[in-house]
Amino acid sequence: MSMRVARDMATLAVIGAWLAGCSKSGADAKPSSSATAGGGKIVIAVIGKSSTNPVFLAARTGAEAVAKQLSDSTKVPVEIAWLTPPAEDAEVQAQRVRQAVNDGDAGILLSASDASKLTGAINDAVDRGVPVMMFDSDAPASKRFAFYGVDDAKTGASTMAELVKLMDGKGRVAILAGNQNAPNLQNRVKGAKEEAAKYPGIGIVGVFNHIETPQDAAAEVIRVNNAYPDITGWAFIGGWPLFTQTLLTDLNPARQKVASVDALPEQLAYVEKGVVPVLLAQSVYLWGSVGVKTLYDKIHDKKDPVTKIMPMELVRVTKANLGEYARQLQTWGFTNVNPDYLKLPK
Repeated sequence: MSMRVARDMATLAVIGAWLAGCSKSGADAKPSSSATAGGGKIVIAVIGKSSTNPVFLAARTGAEAVAKQLSDSTKVPVEIAWLTPPAEDAEVQAQRVRQAVNDGDAGILLSASDASKLTGAINDAVDRGVPVMMFDSDAPASKRFAFYGVDDAKTGASTMAELVKLMDGKGRVAILAGNQNAPNLQNRVKGAKEEAAKYPGIGIVGVFNHIETPQDAAAEVIRVNNAYPDITGWAFIGGWPLFTQTLLTDLNPARQKVASVDALPEQLAYVEKGVVPVLLAQSVYLWGSVGVKTLYDKIHDKKDPVTKIMPMELVRVTKANLGEYARQLQTWGFTNVNPDYLKLPK
């Protein structure tokens, strides 16, 4: 295992230990209106982009797990209100933010589909005493108190850099980019393009957007391949199509190289079979667990994070550390990890 992989996995282990060690708050902490001295309930609304996108379901798992840990360790009931819309829609997200405020929820954890359409709702929530924390996709001009996620420009650049290595520095590249209005994805595209420009032998065919469901993403890859048969590489700045098995047979690794963001259980088969040799994993479970713990600290203990921008580091997943990362997913509560991967040596 490389030093980089060891460092990334060690970072995840430290965060996991921190979450597991949630301790009871001091008696002198000033509770909010939702966390009274008598042990009143704290409800945190979690609003991802889409409940059909598996990365947000993973964030929900993390949020609910740490809510249970906090409830058990602090004796203050912490509950998650899952208000993610079924399909990606920033207007619906804004409605859900207002719903959380009207329902008396103590805090909001939000990933913005379109920051411009959500900033007003976020500011109104904060003005009414409800703290808002962003994850995955920020609304930096809003009154949110913190953001937790990867550096998106760096993520796009890293994905392209991995792809260029696989392509030996030459070929025609397509970028799969999801929702064209999402600020995090816009920054990833920018980073990918800037990285590609460093290599004279790399040409970008285009940036291809799509509805962020596995089926729509896979269909877009197939459509683009048919329209541009000279494409020899794909940079997936989100791993949407890898949640289906379709591209295991529809992509030919001898003809096209692929590097992708994300590494959840369904996606690991692409690494094992060599169709996508490199996955850059966002630890999406931690979006929920770290986000809820940070909101709890602010709501119950009046404690702000050290920095407003809380960085998440990518974890590079290849065949070399496939077993180790599979076991990490299992410890996070994923029950659909391939048992064969769990048996792989360190």
